[in-house]
Amino acid sequence: MNEFPANLLLDDALAIVREVTAAHRLETESLAVPRTHGRVLARDVHASLSLPPFDNSAMDGFALRHADLRAEATSLRLVGEQFAGPALGFSLASGECLRITTGAPLPTGADTVVIKENAQTDGDTVIAPGNTPRGANVRRAGEDVRAGDQVLSAGQVLTPARVSLAASLGLPSLEVARRPTVAVFTTGDELVDAGLPLAPGQIYDSNRDLLLGLLRADGLEPTAWPRLPDDPKQVEIALRDAGCAFDLVITCGAVSAGEKDHIPAVIARFGQIHFWKVRMKPGMPLLFGSLDQARFLGLPGNPVSVLATYLTVGRALIDGLQGRSEPRPAWRARLAAPVDKPHPRREFLRARLDSGDDGALHVVPNPATGSHRLRAAAESNALIVVPEGPQRLAVGDVVDVIAYA
Repeated sequence: MNEFPANLLLDDALAIVREVTAAHRLETESLAVPRTHGRVLARDVHASLSLPPFDNSAMDGFALRHADLRAEATSLRLVGEQFAGPALGFSLASGECLRITTGAPLPTGADTVVIKENAQTDGDTVIAPGNTPRGANVRRAGEDVRAGDQVLSAGQVLTPARVSLAASLGLPSLEVARRPTVAVFTTGDELVDAGLPLAPGQIYDSNRDLLLGLLRADGLEPTAWPRLPDDPKQVEIALRDAGCAFDLVITCGAVSAGEKDHIPAVIARFGQIHFWKVRMKPGMPLLFGSLDQARFLGLPGNPVSVLATYLTVGRALIDGLQGRSEPRPAWRARLAAPVDKPHPRREFLRARLDSGDDGALHVVPNPATGSHRLRAAAESNALIVVPEGPQRLAVGDVVDVIAYA
């Protein structure tokens, strides 16, 4: 096998992932704004116009000149009405006012809006309260965005609010990173599809649905390939075919050092191993490499290891390929039960994250420890991150948490 880093700290492994993905960034594509939700922006966006583009009313009411108001109620002459829509070209003279609706352009000369409920009308006369402050209920042009402002940055994820901002600027399209194509393999002669009878020594394949679900939740459309048997030649053929056709190939199982773990040898012979084995629990046999045009991620075979390694390294790999610059949401919570970790590896404990009556986040670790115990993962919604080195954490200690449901 080629020389490669092994038994890395997780932070060192993530640094390698960032370095490799920076050199293999996916190309960009231009998409119509309504199709960009959840995509990673590839180019900064500067405003071509101000928002609002014109002074307008924030309420239904009457537009007027504040200089006309006296300390007591003031009678003004109603000279027309302006609804939201094309400006009708009104210009107010002294003592005049205009009926106006929310979002309608302010007439020339007006600088204040009295809301409808605070005014009295009698035919063409409007009685406005004298205590209305100057500029009340007026949205000034450019108070949100000025033309030329940078409003979105490359590397940001296009949330609904950011897509809406782009639409408000009249942009027909945005330049975004192409989403990676992903091939998913599970491995092992012991695995059987749901619905089929089990022979002695066989189990149902749970990792495929777990990994496909995690990828789909992150906005990707993975392709599930046929399960890999414990045969080195078939493993080689399938992985090489996928490596030529996909941006990312992810496998579950067969990356440890057992006699049936053929994947590391295939990647070393036909591609490149960037690192193998990470000092984390669960998930130590994790392998990251390249194979033809694809980046390759070999996850361990136990389902909780799949969950932990995908959330920590898999997401970092997917984000790096798309040039995502902003971090995933990070949470901190107080422990609701003690944690005693005697070993040196960073550990990820299944847990339940909830807010308490005190308004703070609290996290309850699940007592299950085995990486095969999927029920504990199903009962949980987060992983507690316990740092490297022996740790003895008490109730109330603040810990990092990765939420996954």
